[in-house]
Amino acid sequence: MMRKYLAEMLGTFLLTFTVGCAALTAPKEVGANWSVTAIACVLMVAIYAVAPVSGGHLNPAVSCALGFAGKVGSWSEILPYCVSQICGAVLAGLCFTHLFSGHDEPPLHLGPKEGFGWTETMLVEVLYTCMLCFVVLNVATTQRSTGTEFYGLAIGFVVVAGGNAAGGISGGAFNPAVSIGIDVADRAAGFGWCIAYSCFQIVGALLAALLFRAVRPEEYSMASPNDAPSLKIKLLSEFIGTFYLCFTVGLCVLGKSPATAWAAAAALMGMIYSLGNISGANFNPAVTFAIYLRGLHATRDAVSYMAVQFLASIVAAVVCICAYHKTYAFGPGDATTGYGWKGVASAEVQFTFLLCFVVLSICTVQSNKLLQMYGFAIGSCVTAGGFAIGSVSGGALNPAVSLGATIVDRMQGGAPLTNGLAFVALEFMGAALAAVAFKAVHGAQKELV
Repeated sequence: MMRKYLAEMLGTFLLTFTVGCAALTAPKEVGANWSVTAIACVLMVAIYAVAPVSGGHLNPAVSCALGFAGKVGSWSEILPYCVSQICGAVLAGLCFTHLFSGHDEPPLHLGPKEGFGWTETMLVEVLYTCMLCFVVLNVATTQRSTGTEFYGLAIGFVVVAGGNAAGGISGGAFNPAVSIGIDVADRAAGFGWCIAYSCFQIVGALLAALLFRAVRPEEYSMASPNDAPSLKIKLLSEFIGTFYLCFTVGLCVLGKSPATAWAAAAALMGMIYSLGNISGANFNPAVTFAIYLRGLHATRDAVSYMAVQFLASIVAAVVCICAYHKTYAFGPGDATTGYGWKGVASAEVQFTFLLCFVVLSICTVQSNKLLQMYGFAIGSCVTAGGFAIGSVSGGALNPAVSLGATIVDRMQGGAPLTNGLAFVALEFMGAALAAVAFKAVHGAQKELV
């Protein structure tokens, strides 16, 4: 047990020390800040390094989520884990404070960013801590996740999604140990926000455990993990995954993040790895339509998937209002950009085609099925499309992303609904072309069951 506690302390030390150094030395130029990715990467590698010893929690919220979900022996084991993690974080906070003492960098403060209060902070800390813990539970603790190697990648890149989306609101802690370590390091300027942050994060852990129990009933029954999930569970899975994708996109767009495409890809990847073996992890009506044309969705299932995906996108857009108190929409650029509907059409059709063609090629053919890298491959389509055509069309590549935000924006007196509907038509066109190209390229491939 002492080795487990030492592993947790060391891993959390490395994570918190990287958080402090990355935040204090972050470039001020727009688009030059890779700090969030650095933090995500140290979390990923630390998990891979210590998971064989302690499980690689490195976060009291994760440890509590495992307890709430019944995935650890007892709370008498969880509490020492939390103490070890907090000790590692506090030590790291003292170390990075000492490292930068006497330099020009301002101290690292814990608390809401300028223009935001405790309600917006609570919202994003609860939801992204929930996402983090939910991904951990799904990729590292289930009967179906045994033997997988992508768990560290999926967990680490939740930080890419949440850090870029919520960092401008709360700082993006998602970890009580990190919160306490930063607050202790900055105790001279005041201490106390770590208590509120920790409470928010534990609530997020509880919510994650509840969602996990809802989508993984086989983990708590005698049912075989090979039994097909019910349509109800599949739809809940699609709602959760689409919500987090759209919520991440919305916060990044409203916060004017230069890393919107990178964050969206990370959110998509984490959700695919978490829920792919439940619903197929479509999270996109265009992808569902392409799979339907491929012949792998029944009409009822395809329609149900799309309806839930659109509903999740609308809910995400409404929740974004609670964080930023404003809306956003998709449409052609203004006169200064030089891109009108012609550019939008070309961009959205071609990169939605790319996304759907990749999904069909690597997820629906037995001879080409990727066992470990499928989530990274699909997420990378969003990275490619988002950065390539983000300035042209916004790089939605997803009817749920484009229409949900536009509906909510229209309800607030914003862009016309026809803009969102036009995006939907273009993205469905890209999906249809992908289905045609797939059949032309792959021919009569044996379908996955």
